[in-house]
Amino acid sequence: MIYDYIIIGSGVAGLNAARLIPQSKNVLLLCKKEPWECNTFYAQGGIATAVDKEDIPLHIDDTLVAGVNHNDKKAVEVLSENSREAIDNLIENGMKFDLNDKGLLAFTKEAAHSRNRILHADGDATGRMLHLFLMGTFIHKIETNCVVNDLLIQDGICYGVKYFISETEEKVAYAHNTIIASGGVGSIYKYHTNSTAVAGEVQGICIEKGLELKDMEMMQFHPTVFKGTSFARKALLSEALRGEGAYIVDDNDYRFLFEYHPDGELAPRDVVSRSIFDYHKKTGHSIFLSFDKFEKIWFRKRFPNIYANFEDLGYDLPFEKVPISPAFHYAMGGILTDINGKVVNMKNLYAVGEAACTGVHGANRLASNSMLEGLVFSKLAVEDTFKNNFTIDKKAYTKEIKYYTRNKEIDKPIKDRVRKLMWDNAAIVRDFDSLKAALFEIDEFLKQEVGRLLYLRLLTAKSILKAAIDRKESLGAHFIKEN
Repeated sequence: MIYDYIIIGSGVAGLNAARLIPQSKNVLLLCKKEPWECNTFYAQGGIATAVDKEDIPLHIDDTLVAGVNHNDKKAVEVLSENSREAIDNLIENGMKFDLNDKGLLAFTKEAAHSRNRILHADGDATGRMLHLFLMGTFIHKIETNCVVNDLLIQDGICYGVKYFISETEEKVAYAHNTIIASGGVGSIYKYHTNSTAVAGEVQGICIEKGLELKDMEMMQFHPTVFKGTSFARKALLSEALRGEGAYIVDDNDYRFLFEYHPDGELAPRDVVSRSIFDYHKKTGHSIFLSFDKFEKIWFRKRFPNIYANFEDLGYDLPFEKVPISPAFHYAMGGILTDINGKVVNMKNLYAVGEAACTGVHGANRLASNSMLEGLVFSKLAVEDTFKNNFTIDKKAYTKEIKYYTRNKEIDKPIKDRVRKLMWDNAAIVRDFDSLKAALFEIDEFLKQEVGRLLYLRLLTAKSILKAAIDRKESLGAHFIKEN
């Protein structure tokens, strides 16, 4: 069998692509774990959109300013110009966003936005509600608990994918079009906010195949993550909290962020994360998020899931402060694509969402542009496949199909060491000596006979370190400490 489409990933980008492909097409969506084990499902923040035509230039400007003008301006224009249409299409098909007292869309504000333009669903569960909506529209074939371990690429054509279906079994699937929507690299870092399914293996495959990755040094760290658990995946405290009035203090209730930026808590994420890191290192003070400007009834209604989650952890919000620290959150860099999501130098391979790098986010993603990116560029990618109508000739693929060992006994300690290396050396504040030392260790691990999945993660980690070493000056999320 040859599928019309193989889609890798069940987040907003993958599911929206599937939604836009007619039922008459033969589509296979591959999901690493269960469909809800993706960053979209866990996203508390909202979806940014230009409110109207007059807001498009402002939204573009805010995105460029947050991205330190490292963005591809054309990609930013495409994102904003298509934003409201993408939202309206969801609404027309049954997606429910939160409304204000007048029954109109309730636009809110988040850090680095010049006006209210963020939409939410069920308060602080926008990602979950969007994911449930998209799953409700899904009409194609889905395989769960399968991990892609190879792309069948020859002469600029992707013939399909190979994937693990168990610890020892692999399958091959062929397709006329392949869409990568596998997400970022979160599990490469020791502390992160991502689904544990997001680990950067597909980026490693692309490196192996000679496909270009771009801006891999641009890794975003979310400033307000709950510090009180030992798990790698940390509970996020949404940007929307600060947009509504929550603020950051030390253990003396001092709002120190204004020492670093005039916008304080509402400065871009890279600034806030770096400021928390620096202040804690200089003073030794603990850092907290305070909610004392909120009324309890209003807070429970506006942030019902955060309220319930922290009640389970023993906190009485909004009356108590919550200890916070930054953690890895989002990869601005990824697989280099054109404006339609097509992977550069490929005829029928696409990448959308966090896995891709259109250049839309630059050196620092503007809050709530991520799910919008997944919606806009998945639509453009699907439309491009309709226009090109490319088909493969399965017999033309003459390369040997390799089979791999998924995991090996030596993998676990190496994986743990890599995650610590990346957190210690390629996180919020970096220096060249530490980056080079980490790269040396990664290269040594690559010489060992590790399992296939760890090998791919190592390639991706190496690409982040090399990109960070190559960029000699600080820019946005890439901050080099002066010696």
